[in-house]
Amino acid sequence: MTETLLGFFAPWAIYAGLLLLHLVLPARHVEGYVRDERTGEPLRYRLNGLLVLVVAVALWFAAGWSGWMPWDWLYVHRWSGLAGAATLGLLFTFALVLTAPSTGKNVLADLFLGRRLNPQAFGGRVDAKMLLYLVGATLLELNLLSFAAHHWLTFPDDPSPGVALYVGLFSWFVCEYLFFERVHLYTYDLFAERVGFKLGWGCLAFYPYFYGVGLWATADLPNPHTPTPLLVVYALVFFGGWSLARGANMQKFVFKRDPSRPFLGAIRPETLSNGQHTLLCNGFWGVSRHVNYLGEILMASGLALALGWPLEPAPWLYPLYYVLLLGTRERDDDKRCAEKYGALWDEYRKRVRWRIVPGVY
Repeated sequence: MTETLLGFFAPWAIYAGLLLLHLVLPARHVEGYVRDERTGEPLRYRLNGLLVLVVAVALWFAAGWSGWMPWDWLYVHRWSGLAGAATLGLLFTFALVLTAPSTGKNVLADLFLGRRLNPQAFGGRVDAKMLLYLVGATLLELNLLSFAAHHWLTFPDDPSPGVALYVGLFSWFVCEYLFFERVHLYTYDLFAERVGFKLGWGCLAFYPYFYGVGLWATADLPNPHTPTPLLVVYALVFFGGWSLARGANMQKFVFKRDPSRPFLGAIRPETLSNGQHTLLCNGFWGVSRHVNYLGEILMASGLALALGWPLEPAPWLYPLYYVLLLGTRERDDDKRCAEKYGALWDEYRKRVRWRIVPGVY
């Protein structure tokens, strides 16, 4: 019972520790794309996600080497940890949403989508959205390391190289996300979504536990002896997707920061404009309207394949989630843009025909 309670409250303690690290560690101070609803000024952010991640992982390694905590403790207590994170996510949602003015929608809609657009705390030192992504990503990384440790402890004489590849690729995903924190200040999540169950519970419970569902389901399975050339192909699928997702987001970031600057020094921006709004329509954003979503799906597929169990359904839940999430988000974004840009958006649709997958959709 004691171990179960420790597992339940472990995410609470980890999140509290990560909040403390975020507050005390050095950070970059930058302006974002989103403006304060009251003053009209760009919101300012403290960004130190990669440093927080490095310190947290170092503490995890120290705990393992010292014997204070078994290497696979988070794996052994993954179910009680998930329950604790899910409970905390619910409490966070109710506390943040029900203390804010109603949006005029019904309470269930407000709880799911949120009421506050860009909540900040501690005199602006903490932005709720950026903190949620930071703590979710860091706990995901700790879970991945612990789950992989369980596999290596279970099969010390013949561990799967696919597990090492999976953790390596996913660690790249987490680290590069936090390295490019500033770029994400210019993405859909930051300027369009509110903080409710979808974002709060999603980052506190779903993100750190579901994203690694592939390894969760296969850590107890033996080495499938996937041929090395196939592992190379799977890594290429992942990095091909990463190139699309990161390239598209970086091109948009560069354009919003300086509309005249060529991306990568070679891709000069081509735009459509009505005198009030301007849309980027070449480079990555000329391939499809959301080629970055295609990149996310390819990355998830590369991860599912890397584990070496292509007929196991669980690893494919992660790519399927992206298909459902991003397909729905693309429709919502298309509707929002049509309302915002009007005839200009119709012109952009004609210029860039495909929604996500060129030649298919």
